[in-house]
Amino acid sequence: MSLILVENVTVRLGDRKDRVVLRDVYFRLVAGERVGLIGKNGAGKTTLLRLILGQLAPDAGTVTLALGTRVGYFSQFSELVGDRTVVEELEEVFAGVRALQEELETVGARLGDPAVGGKEQATLLERHDALAQEIEHRGGWTYQTEIDTVLSKLGFDGPNAALRQRPVERLSGGWRNRASLAKLLLERPDVLLLDEPTNFLDVEGVSWLEGWLSKHRGATIVVSHDRHFLDRVATRVVEVESHHLQEYEGSYSNYVRLKPLRLKTLERQFEHEAELLAYEQEAIARRREDARDPSNALKRRLANIKKQTEPRPVDAIITGLYSLLSVPTRLCLVEELCKGYDAQRLFGPLTFEIAKGDRVAVVGPNGIGKSTLLRVMAQDEPPDSGRVVWHHGVRFVSFNEVLAELPPDASVTKHINTLPMVLNASLSGQLRSGRRQVNRFLSLMRFTEAEQMQRIGTLSGGLKARVALVQCLLSGAQVLLLDEPTNHLDLTTIQVMERALAHFPGGIVVVSHDRFFIDTVATRLLVFEGAGRTRLVEGTWTTWHAQQAARPVQSAPPRPAP
Repeated sequence: MSLILVENVTVRLGDRKDRVVLRDVYFRLVAGERVGLIGKNGAGKTTLLRLILGQLAPDAGTVTLALGTRVGYFSQFSELVGDRTVVEELEEVFAGVRALQEELETVGARLGDPAVGGKEQATLLERHDALAQEIEHRGGWTYQTEIDTVLSKLGFDGPNAALRQRPVERLSGGWRNRASLAKLLLERPDVLLLDEPTNFLDVEGVSWLEGWLSKHRGATIVVSHDRHFLDRVATRVVEVESHHLQEYEGSYSNYVRLKPLRLKTLERQFEHEAELLAYEQEAIARRREDARDPSNALKRRLANIKKQTEPRPVDAIITGLYSLLSVPTRLCLVEELCKGYDAQRLFGPLTFEIAKGDRVAVVGPNGIGKSTLLRVMAQDEPPDSGRVVWHHGVRFVSFNEVLAELPPDASVTKHINTLPMVLNASLSGQLRSGRRQVNRFLSLMRFTEAEQMQRIGTLSGGLKARVALVQCLLSGAQVLLLDEPTNHLDLTTIQVMERALAHFPGGIVVVSHDRFFIDTVATRLLVFEGAGRTRLVEGTWTTWHAQQAARPVQSAPPRPAP
C-alpha cells in the first residue's frame, strides 16, 4: 500500500509562474522504504517535500497521502521556539502517556479506599487493567529512557548535558536543530521527511541515526549530501534532474554505478558530471579496499599516483589555477598548544606540523574543541599556552571568515576576478587565460551564467558557501582552514571541491563529519578523543576505522590486592 503517491505533478514558481521546477513527475513511497533524495541546489528537492507536506499545491497532477498517514518534517532551520526547556519539549511528545499514568494513579488511589466495593471496585479494576495495557502498548514505562538515549546520542551529554534544561529559545541554531530532530524521532511518524539531518551531528551521532533509521518501521525520505550516510541508509536513490525524478534502486554506491549508463545518452552539458562520477566510482572501490586491507592503503595510493598519465579535463581545469601559487616545504608548526574554557581542557598539549601537500582532517564528537583549534590557528583566539608558528611568507585563509565577510554588493564574477591568483595571472601576461580558467571553474562549481552576474547579497546560503570556497582556493594562501565546508552543498559541488582540494599544492586543515569527503581528501587525521586528548593518525577515515575494528578488545588489568 502506498503511503504517498505523486502522479503527473507539475510545479511552476515565480510571480508569473514562468519557472518550471518539476514537470510530469511520478513518485511512490511505501512503508519500510528509505529514499535518498539528491540533486543540485535549486533542483526541486525542497519543492517535492513541500508538496508532500501540503504547503504547496501542484499546478497539475495530484499528491495523495493514505488516510491517517502522519508525516513528520525536519528542516535545516529548526522551527522550535518558546521558553520550554529541551526536556520539556520532548516530554510533550508523551503528553498522552502521562495523562494515562495520572489517571492510573487516580484509579489506584480510589481502589485503595476501603469505602469502595462491589460493582464500583470491579469497574475500577477493569479500568486499571485497561490503562496499564495501554501504557505498556505506548512504551509509557520507558519513555524517560527513550528521551535520555536520544538526547545523549545527539550530543546532549557530557559537558553539553546542561543544555537539556536550557529554554529552546536560548539555544544556538545548531543545538536547536538537534533538539528538533530528537523530538521528531520520538514522535515516530509514519513518514519521516529529513532535510540535511546530519549537518549539525558528529560522526557518533550520524552513526547512531543510521542505525535508528534502519529500524524505523515507517517510510523515510532524506535529503543529504553525506554519501556515506546515504550509502548506509538508502534503499532507493531518487535524483531530481532537469525537472524530473530519476530513480535508482539500492544504495548510493549502486546509484554511482548505474548513472553513467544514463549519462551516455544525455547532452554534452553533462560531460563533466560523468567524469566526476568516474572519480566517485574509484573512490568507492578504494574505500572498500582500504577497509579490507588498511595496512597497505598507502602503498596502493603511491602505486596509483605512479600509474597516472594525462589528467582528466576536470583536473586540468583545477590544476591550471594553481600554476602561479608558490608553496614552500614547511608551512606551519603547532607546538605544545593548549586551550580550554571554564576549567575544561579542550586540547593539549598538542604538537604537529603542516608541510606542503599535507591535508589534515580533524575529527571527533561535537563540542570537543575542533572548531576552536581552527580559530586558534587563524589567530582569532589566543591559546592558553603553546604557540602556532606560521613560517616566513606563508599565508593562510579561514573559510568561516571569508564566508562572513563576502561583499554583498559585488557580483560573483567581479569579486572572483579581483582575487590574488587571478590578478597575478594578469601581471604575468596571462589575464585572458586566467579569467577563462576561472569562468570554467565557476561553471564546474555549478554557477550558471545568471548566477555569476548576481550580487552576492542576493544569493542563497549554499551559493554563498560556494563563492567562499572559490575565494579560498584562489586567494593565493598556501594553507586553507576549512570548518565543515560541505554543509549546504549539493553532491556535484562537493565532488568538484574534492578534486580541487586533492590537487591543492599547499596545506589543508579541515574539520568535517563527512566520512566519504575525509577519505577522498585527507592524508592524515587529527582525532579528538575527549578530555583534552588528541592523536595523529596516518591515512584516511576508512583505514583508521578498519584498524580500530580489527584491534582486539583488551580486558582491564586486575586490580592489585590491598
